[in-house]
Amino acid sequence: MASPSRRLQTKPVITCLKSVLLIYTFIFWITGVILLAVGIWGKVSLENYFSLLNEKATNVPFVLIGTGTVIILLGTFGCFATCRASAWMLKLYAMFLTLIFLVELVAAIVGFVFRHEIKNSFKSNYENALKEYNSTGDYRSEAVDKIQSTLHCCGVTNYRDWKGTNYYSETGFPKSCCKLEGCYPQRDADKVNEEGCFIKVMTTIESEMGVVAGISFGVACFQLIGIFLAYCLSRAITNNQYEIV
Repeated sequence: MASPSRRLQTKPVITCLKSVLLIYTFIFWITGVILLAVGIWGKVSLENYFSLLNEKATNVPFVLIGTGTVIILLGTFGCFATCRASAWMLKLYAMFLTLIFLVELVAAIVGFVFRHEIKNSFKSNYENALKEYNSTGDYRSEAVDKIQSTLHCCGVTNYRDWKGTNYYSETGFPKSCCKLEGCYPQRDADKVNEEGCFIKVMTTIESEMGVVAGISFGVACFQLIGIFLAYCLSRAITNNQYEIV
């Protein structure tokens, strides 16, 4: 049995670790809310871009939404485990944090490795969307119109890309190519935006996905602190129980 003075020295350490871990868990819970919000924002604001990518790319917002939800649930569990000062629950909390960290790390590496494929896939799908464009409003045509009107661009590399399409041969330029709202460009190139959409879209995706990647990376690194704190508190509680016995 350890001396009373030894136990008195251990208890302040446990109290301190519990306080720090509770603060961490609350912040971690908030990051889960942020990831959930970013996923929803990405789904809404980048929907037009994702619709012109492959099916795997469209799952990115859902991955963030799922991760955010898991973090919120895990943060709640971590807070309960810390308040209960349960060694086995804290070890389980640290294990779950480690698993989520590894999943996020793998996802980040895969996204970085295949980033060029995303560009090529978008360009190819955008070109196909122009060829199959119609004004009746299928989802790809709507995405093309939304991108062209929002970014003030026309075609893939420039407005001339439309001249090889069936829609242009029958109708002319779509209204989304107009420089001014409400114009009817038809075949008048002076009324349409000359700059292509591909470079603008890539710039927009890289800037907005940079925000998503930065937040995700920050959350992943932040989890390392939680793993360390949960492990230390679990070990301190276990040692203290052993000393009392």
